[in-house]
Amino acid sequence: MFRVYSAQNSIDAHIVKGLLEQHGVSARIDGEYLQGGIGELPPMGLITVSVAEEDYDRALSLVSEYETKEL
Repeated sequence: MFRVYSAQNSIDAHIVKGLLEQHGVSARIDGEYLQGGIGELPPMGLITVSVAEEDYDRALSLVSEYETKEL
C-alpha cells in the first residue's frame, strides 16, 4: 500500500477514502486509532489514507483535486 493522503483527523480521512472509493479506487485508513496517544505521539501525520500501487497515480490525482476543492 502507498500513502496518498495525511489527514488532519479521522473525519477528514474518511471523506478522502469515500471520495476515492466513489471513483473506483480501493483505499485503506491507517493510524486512525493512534489519536488516543496524543500527548505521547506527535499530533500530526498519524492518520493516513493508502491505496494499492496500481491505483497510486489515479488516487494522487483525485486527492489533488480534493485539496484544491475541484471535486
